[in-house]
Amino acid sequence: MSVLSWKTLILASQRCKTLQQIKSTHASFIIHNLHRNTYAISKLLTSLLPLPNPNKHFPYASLIFDSIQSPNAFVYDTMIRICSRTSQPHLGVRYFKLMMAEEDIAPSYLTFHFLLVACLNASLFDMCKQVHSLVVKNGVFTSDGHVQTGILRLYVEDGVCLSDARKVFDEIPHPDVVKWDVLINGYVKRGLGSEGLSVFREMLGRGIEPDKFLVTTALTACAQAGALTQGKWIHEVLEKRKWIEHDVFVGTALVDMYCKCGCLETALEVFEKLSKRNVFSWAALIGGYAGYGYGEEAIVCLEKMEREDGVKPDSVVLLAVLAACAHGGFLEEGRGILDNMEGRYGITPKHEHYSCIVDLMCRAGRLDEAVELIEEMPMKPLASVWGALLNGCRTHKNVELGELAVKNLLEVEKGNADEEEAALVQLSSIYMTSHRNGEASKIRQMIDQKGIRKAPGCSVLEVDGDVTKFVSGDASHPNLLQIHTLIHLLSVDALQIL
Repeated sequence: MSVLSWKTLILASQRCKTLQQIKSTHASFIIHNLHRNTYAISKLLTSLLPLPNPNKHFPYASLIFDSIQSPNAFVYDTMIRICSRTSQPHLGVRYFKLMMAEEDIAPSYLTFHFLLVACLNASLFDMCKQVHSLVVKNGVFTSDGHVQTGILRLYVEDGVCLSDARKVFDEIPHPDVVKWDVLINGYVKRGLGSEGLSVFREMLGRGIEPDKFLVTTALTACAQAGALTQGKWIHEVLEKRKWIEHDVFVGTALVDMYCKCGCLETALEVFEKLSKRNVFSWAALIGGYAGYGYGEEAIVCLEKMEREDGVKPDSVVLLAVLAACAHGGFLEEGRGILDNMEGRYGITPKHEHYSCIVDLMCRAGRLDEAVELIEEMPMKPLASVWGALLNGCRTHKNVELGELAVKNLLEVEKGNADEEEAALVQLSSIYMTSHRNGEASKIRQMIDQKGIRKAPGCSVLEVDGDVTKFVSGDASHPNLLQIHTLIHLLSVDALQIL
């Protein structure tokens, strides 16, 4: 073959934009006896990477790979990359293992980049220690920032023990802001907002400047921990950098933080300053109104988001509005939204939307109507629906429907000790308030026989910037006596006002 033909075919493989063009070029390779040339075939494989719908093209990529007599590291890397983009990213690990079985091929830092992406996309988090050992053994961990971030993400997503993720983080010589964000986000995802904020303060103490992504994570941690003082401090930093007005995601995180910390007026002020608002921004504000039972304000926001910003509500926004209606007692409005979801917004009601309306009906004492709606649901009612009915039965002392709710709850939550215990305790309470002490005693005995133990509840309170967690039944707080005395005095004052 002439040098000109060689160059022409290689260039042709690099210019392929469709699978048909790749197949045509592959045929030309076979005609000119290039199909056994590893370099040429590797170029053909690479041309598959930018194509859409990688699931459709993977079988052909696998066919090309199998035709190569002596695949090199580049070929294996390409196959791992292709696999990581399909719905079967775990196959990338298979190609990596085939590569490791080759005596004369060693993985490069790029190999580990692609392998980590495949592991993360396949949720193979249990491989974190194995991959970690390999990158350390190959001398890649200490020198490559992308590999460090990938390994850290594997440990964080694994979630078995965040202390392992922290140990890996501490092995990194100079962690950048991306790695700090990964670690803090790991704490936030597990409901450990206070611990995440502690890491955030540590980062600031080391002189690392946060970027917009990390600020958003820190605000989420503040919202989770109820750390209003720290959230306000971040707000001041954002105003100096003018990030609120120009970044909708940072602004939305700030609105969400203020809402979850109970500062709805401040949340509204921030919201109105946003130069651009999307569906997430509206969802954050409406969710804040929902959390405090401001049903009317939530309904007004639903109307304004389309009228003022041209933003159509999604299922999350509508769920927040329904929750606000439930907490505010807006039965007719809530039922109207549910009935018109598909016709007006083009959104099919999901289980959680029905659950909200059942809860709303039960709060209003319409227990029989709630049961009718449950029976009409197009999907099987889950625990949230039966739980809402059970709560309503407890409030309105309806033993018959309470028994129905518990029966279905125990079927749905079979094996979930916490949910079983909660349902039985509520049924016992319904029996007690209905003066059916015999049945209540039997339920209590059943709970004892099953050995069910409910996880203690907890609440978080911030005072002067210090966040304290109070756990039910915990008597270890140093100011316990003073706290109880003050609560008693407040209770007396409240009774006098009433």
